[in-house]
Amino acid sequence: MRPGCPEAKGLVERANGYLETSFLPGRRFDDVDDFNRQLTTWLRQRANQRIHATTKQRPAEAIFEDRGSMLAFPPVLPDAARRFSVRLGRDHYVRIDTCDYSINPRFIGRRIDVRVTLDEVIATCAGVDVARHPRCLATHQTLTLPEHGQLARQLRAEHTVIDAFNAAFVEQRDLAVYDRAIGAI
Repeated sequence: MRPGCPEAKGLVERANGYLETSFLPGRRFDDVDDFNRQLTTWLRQRANQRIHATTKQRPAEAIFEDRGSMLAFPPVLPDAARRFSVRLGRDHYVRIDTCDYSINPRFIGRRIDVRVTLDEVIATCAGVDVARHPRCLATHQTLTLPEHGQLARQLRAEHTVIDAFNAAFVEQRDLAVYDRAIGAI
């Protein structure tokens, strides 16, 4: 079916609705692996054993015919990781979906390459790892590695000392120089 086709959307939403009403209620999941384990068990024992209303077959039996018509995987599987590059801002975090992941603050202002897999977020700068986080699938989380937080505090303290030092020694300029430059004197 073509993209944007209402019939295709209905097929997908109907399957999602079935999972939401038959599988999800009353269940708790520790992580993605736990969800996948429970779903696989439920599909094998319950969903794939029922008689499908349209095909009048059990999905557990119909799969063999489907597999016979499928193509084999290519010899080298494609890399499914999402990749992007970004200049690291002063807050030393990179946003992925709705979560913020800390990056080594020494790399502020430099171009960071980010690779996002289902399990991990890896940030590199010129081929050097600058952060490696487990992937968080929750929303609106801020993930800070302890060493990044400590280094950020240290750099902030050093910067404050330098600012105080520079503020104490401000050059005083004779304003008569400007008057002479415009010919007022």
